[in-house]
Amino acid sequence: MGTRPVEGALARIEQLRELVRYHNELYHALDSPEIPDADFDALVVELRDLEAANPDLVVTDPSVSGVGGPTLNTFDEVVHALPMRSLDNAFDLDELRAWAGRVTRRLGAVPPAWVCELKFDGLAVSLRYENGRLVQAATRGDGRVGEDVTANVATISDVPAELASGAPPVLEVRGEVYMSKSAFAELNRVRMEADDKTFVNPRNTAAGSLRQKDPAVTATRDLSFWAYQVGEVAGDGGRSEPTGHHETLRWLGDLGLPVNDRAVRLTDFDDVVAHVIAVEGSRHDLDYEIDGVVVKVDDLAIQEELGSTARAPRWAIAYKLPPEERTTRLLDIEVSIGPGGQATPFARMEPVFVGGSTVAAATLHNADQVGVKDVRPGDMVVVRKAGDVIPEVVGPVLSERPEGSVPWVFPTDCPVCGSPLLRIEGEAATFCVDNACPGQVRGRIEHFASRGAMDIDGFGEARVDLFVTEGLMVDVADVYSLNLDRIAGFEGFGETSVRNLSDAIDRSRERPLGRLLFGLRIPHVGTTVADQLAQAFGSLAGLEAATVDQIEAVEGLGPVIATSVHGWMHDDHNMGLVERLRSAGVDPQAVLPTSDVPRVLEGMAIVVTGTLAGMGRDEAKAAIIARGGRSPGSVSVKTSALVAGEGGGSKLARAEELGVPVLDEAAFSLLLETGRLPT
Repeated sequence: MGTRPVEGALARIEQLRELVRYHNELYHALDSPEIPDADFDALVVELRDLEAANPDLVVTDPSVSGVGGPTLNTFDEVVHALPMRSLDNAFDLDELRAWAGRVTRRLGAVPPAWVCELKFDGLAVSLRYENGRLVQAATRGDGRVGEDVTANVATISDVPAELASGAPPVLEVRGEVYMSKSAFAELNRVRMEADDKTFVNPRNTAAGSLRQKDPAVTATRDLSFWAYQVGEVAGDGGRSEPTGHHETLRWLGDLGLPVNDRAVRLTDFDDVVAHVIAVEGSRHDLDYEIDGVVVKVDDLAIQEELGSTARAPRWAIAYKLPPEERTTRLLDIEVSIGPGGQATPFARMEPVFVGGSTVAAATLHNADQVGVKDVRPGDMVVVRKAGDVIPEVVGPVLSERPEGSVPWVFPTDCPVCGSPLLRIEGEAATFCVDNACPGQVRGRIEHFASRGAMDIDGFGEARVDLFVTEGLMVDVADVYSLNLDRIAGFEGFGETSVRNLSDAIDRSRERPLGRLLFGLRIPHVGTTVADQLAQAFGSLAGLEAATVDQIEAVEGLGPVIATSVHGWMHDDHNMGLVERLRSAGVDPQAVLPTSDVPRVLEGMAIVVTGTLAGMGRDEAKAAIIARGGRSPGSVSVKTSALVAGEGGGSKLARAEELGVPVLDEAAFSLLLETGRLPT
């Protein structure tokens, strides 16, 4: 007799089965998933756990337990000679280690060698070669029966029509069709220019492109392919067959098939874990989407010995990286007012763990994006957060939209000060027209005190909100006239914190001119332009006296920036603000190049990142500029070198990706002295 079902388990199991069937068909058959992979995985895991706890309720249903989904009869059916199985998943390192332990115990011998491959986020396909020529390409389908997409796959330049010598008479190759990030971005750019609807993500676009009825359409989509497995093999290709999976990948490459170069063979499972962690940290450096790492036993004879379950091979597992898309409930849509008055809609959501952190708010960009995505309060929505990118709402899960839902309407008045919101014709942004709006004031003060500007500790969001709300600040000049005695009476402000705040304010008076110009939020003036203006005019007074033509004559500045800077410096309100700063002792002079410093860096762009032991970052930039070089704030193909101190972060990764020379402090000192980059 089986165990008695847990009360309520049957209803939940039936509900989960229906959800899995529904989303399985959307993903595999219709190429239009509503929910992220991570949410689908969670449904499957919950269903399997409930079935394991209630074995009497288990049923045989390929649409739930099988791989992929049914075909749509758009293409001819192809029966796979060997089933294209799915893989079991590990969602954390403990599960990954547990799988390796089961494999080792089952073998009862020395632990095997392992192969780690990237898990590509594309569409699984099977390529059949006979006598070295491509004769058939099929989708995975439900794992047993797929669709014939030979004509479409033949348009993919990565897929060879004919293999190199040494191929057996029959060779089935399995792999992934995908669209690179750069190809996806270019496709959407072209569609935007043509006023066509853009695509949501590379995976769905690749799947839809491969299943076009007209192969000519597929040919325009710039699809790519990675080979990662051998299926059916028949006959002798004139050479001994590989005995290991890693060797098989090299063999496939020798035959002319594209094989990803990031597959590694490891003998210690601790190294496997370290590799998985490294992949997680570098996933955004790739030009294609991945969602995990596949770990396989290398030895093909051991794979055969381990065999498979009804669903998946025992000799392989997919470690799933933390999801970058999840679903959650959108509670409300609100509008924030930025320091320049821009009104930006954002979503308030039920907290969800995505992209490595818990997210409760996400940007909706502007009114047009809200309309295009048609997200509404009460919707279940897909949220995306990739790395350090600001979280955004991708779109709604329409099948779960509440009845009676109505479209959200952008407000006509500022939610902070009540002033009218203005949208200039032809532009996407909407603005609050009141310069004194507390939302704008808070944003301008936070920016002024930020690390990249005047770098004043103690002016975080909560404190700035308190100071503005209490009427202590109406603009950035009020930083230097704060009533510290009154602040000392606020909750949470002891003698030490007030003294630290005062000291931080005093230190900021010594910041260089470029930092001040950036902190004033002059339109079109970022850190690089601010430094250029400081070096060109030397002081606030020098910039005030400059004409539009003189500003435009500064190398790298054009008429738009020149007009913006000149207009800002001669606005009555801004002139009063600058005078108040001068009165508070904030009137820095730029350190201009002196004639006795050789201009050995003429024409060079040197970026500085991280913390240097021998000099401050501002001092390093000044040294570069004094020698005729430029010190932009970001790394690009035009960067001559990157000076990297401790904590180089994303700029260091970008330099390595572009092949930009990276200098330590010793090499930087030599560069300042000689103007020569080390070999």
